[in-house]
Amino acid sequence: MNDTTEPYLLEGVEIIDTFAEAFPITAARVIITAESRRWARTAATVMTGNATSVIACDCEAGIERMIDPAETPDGRPGISVLVFAFSRDALSKALVHRVGQCVLTCPTTACFNGLPGSPKDRQIVVGGQLRYFGDSHQSSKKFDARRFWRIPVMDGEFVVEEKFGTAKGVAGGNLLLLASDQPSALDAAQRAARAIRQVRDCILPFPGGIVRSGSKVGSKYKSLKASTNHLYCPTLRGQVASELPREIGAVYELVIDGLSPDAVQAAMRAGLHAACSVAGLLRVTAGNYGGKLGPFHFALRDLVTPPNPAS
Repeated sequence: MNDTTEPYLLEGVEIIDTFAEAFPITAARVIITAESRRWARTAATVMTGNATSVIACDCEAGIERMIDPAETPDGRPGISVLVFAFSRDALSKALVHRVGQCVLTCPTTACFNGLPGSPKDRQIVVGGQLRYFGDSHQSSKKFDARRFWRIPVMDGEFVVEEKFGTAKGVAGGNLLLLASDQPSALDAAQRAARAIRQVRDCILPFPGGIVRSGSKVGSKYKSLKASTNHLYCPTLRGQVASELPREIGAVYELVIDGLSPDAVQAAMRAGLHAACSVAGLLRVTAGNYGGKLGPFHFALRDLVTPPNPAS
């Protein structure tokens, strides 16, 4: 559902007076370190694979940022990954599987809790489950209130924190970029994705941060939870009710998950302003369900003001 009131203008681009609707989700931050940035990024990239949407994945995940050795628990190059799921139980299962299959297996890595201030009742056991891979040869050490497991592996030891904190996050912030043609749409989306990646506490879970296959809830096929958003498919214009005027040739969507509403809003603002620098971008709107999906509503009109450089 989208409103049809008079649009705003940003760099000559129509900004539709509507809102992106987002919903609550459970979040964790995983810090992966390695002997080099290359191996930390390799582990993070593999760990966040097949984690685009909870519609069909066990979680939504993405790389948040690179971390300097001075900021990591073991003084090595690191990378921060944010992971989101509908519940702590679901998040625990996803993290145990993904850390066990993608980080434990990657050369030289270690894995730490990135939300150490999380209350005990919001913590999930990750290293405490993976330790059994050590087949009784594992050992642990405790520093202050944090316990770390050392699991013997063929290049030495894999160090992983026993418990990971969780927080209440926000999923589903979004921008729909409508352009005259596919190259212009992709250029705008790539610029938006680059700008959003500079904002802390949020991720873009889809490939390269960009969604080509926007979806709607439900389908004519009863077995499907979601199906193509036909309102924004240019090849269906003329066959179905469409949101696309004739001058629109391609649409890309950006979906944003964050640790707070403020982070998601800051990311949307940064992405909007970056996208509107592309001449072929004609209109920006957002996806919502009339307020029925979730309690977080990000009005596009509130994003027209320039982003804060400190965000």
